[in-house]
Amino acid sequence: METAETDIPARLDRLPWSAFHSLIVVALGITWILDGLEVTLAGSLSGALQDSPVLHLSATQIGAAASTYLLGVVGGAIGFGWLTDRWGRKRLFTITLGLYLVATAATACSWSFWSYAAFRMLTGAGIGGEGTAINSAIQELMPARYRGRTDLAINGSFWVGAAMAAASTLILLHPGRLPPDVGWRVAFGTGAVLGLGILVLRRHVPESPRWLMVHGRIGEATRIVDEIEARITASTGRPLPLAQGTLRLIARGHTSLREVARTLITLYPRRTVLGIVLIASQAFFYNAIFFTYALVLRRFYGIGAASIGWYLLPFALGNFTGPLLLGHWFDTIGRRPMIAGTYALSGVLLAGVAAMFGAGLLDATTQTMAWSVIFFFASAAASAAYLTISESFPLEVRAIAIALFYAAGTLLGGVAAPWLFGHLIASGERHQVVWGYLLGAVLMLGAALTELVLGIAAERRPLESIAAPLSAADPYLPAVGTGE
Repeated sequence: METAETDIPARLDRLPWSAFHSLIVVALGITWILDGLEVTLAGSLSGALQDSPVLHLSATQIGAAASTYLLGVVGGAIGFGWLTDRWGRKRLFTITLGLYLVATAATACSWSFWSYAAFRMLTGAGIGGEGTAINSAIQELMPARYRGRTDLAINGSFWVGAAMAAASTLILLHPGRLPPDVGWRVAFGTGAVLGLGILVLRRHVPESPRWLMVHGRIGEATRIVDEIEARITASTGRPLPLAQGTLRLIARGHTSLREVARTLITLYPRRTVLGIVLIASQAFFYNAIFFTYALVLRRFYGIGAASIGWYLLPFALGNFTGPLLLGHWFDTIGRRPMIAGTYALSGVLLAGVAAMFGAGLLDATTQTMAWSVIFFFASAAASAAYLTISESFPLEVRAIAIALFYAAGTLLGGVAAPWLFGHLIASGERHQVVWGYLLGAVLMLGAALTELVLGIAAERRPLESIAAPLSAADPYLPAVGTGE
């Protein structure tokens, strides 16, 4: 069989941080901001949607619409994830972002529950497709020694979008500022406006050289890396260190779904179990609490729809600062202790807050403060779940693996959570909501234990040494520097 030798992985991993990497973070990381914007809008606008003279949604319908959004994310992740591994990362950027833009603009024009739910599902499909392509590209373009902190910070930017959504609702839902059926429509339209701006930036993002090399396009991949290196040396005025380590690849066609299944089930069964547990537990934890927090504020604390945003802003701040401040330790202390620790601490704290909520010891302000502390750690844990999946499997199946794990985790732990908590909250009984919170705590503690047993020491290691490409002719053992 024909083989080719390349040093592209070593060349990418020995690069210093540069303006190019900052461009990747901004242009691709916007996906998580858009996701945070959409999810938070749906939650913080729940009161306005209930009061809308056109939609007049019930608490159960709001929970059901949140679940349809997640179902759309699942479908989009799987469908576009499969195409991402076949067509490449860059081509899918425009397709998925375009779908998101159209669908979120259509949501602003909803005229009934069913139209609202359908447009939310399409919006989710665009976001789900974005996530698979984006996470794949970010992992493949970032130097190994920065991969953990960068991935956590980008995933944590979800909460920048959440803060933007909360702030916009404070303005748009202010009493008397806009008609009752207009404010929420303008809020959903902000996502489309934000997405338009990012289309320009993405024109400057190249295809992943790693994806190109395993698809036999080594010459094209080499030219892209040459351009990246030239930009970095021109900006720093210093030569780059020599790249150490080469990889021999066997020419092959597209990876079949049967081979995807064999990779996940036969080659890496322990990693598959770990990924499902991490994703499912954090999905239930987040979707149960965050999707329905506005309903809790309204039902148990009497907070009006126009004031919900004030309580979501500190919540978002805790979620964003967690991955940002803790991310460095995932690359230094290591993946296993940091992931297990953040999952366990989140579960313990949630159990304590659940007990206080059930006893009536919290008000809207102290409840929000408690969530902000808990999600400082839980946000880092959830971001690390995506990091674990995206760096644990071979390059040829990376996007579809991310999609399948996200889909499985979301279906197991996420889709039912908003619907379940919508019913628990609608009952008006605190003790029923407490049982839901305790279930989330138990799942997080179980995930912490699973990480301790099955976790991977992936910190500062090249992707190809964590999981060799399926097309690799021999193991990849480069000498990668560990300097900051």
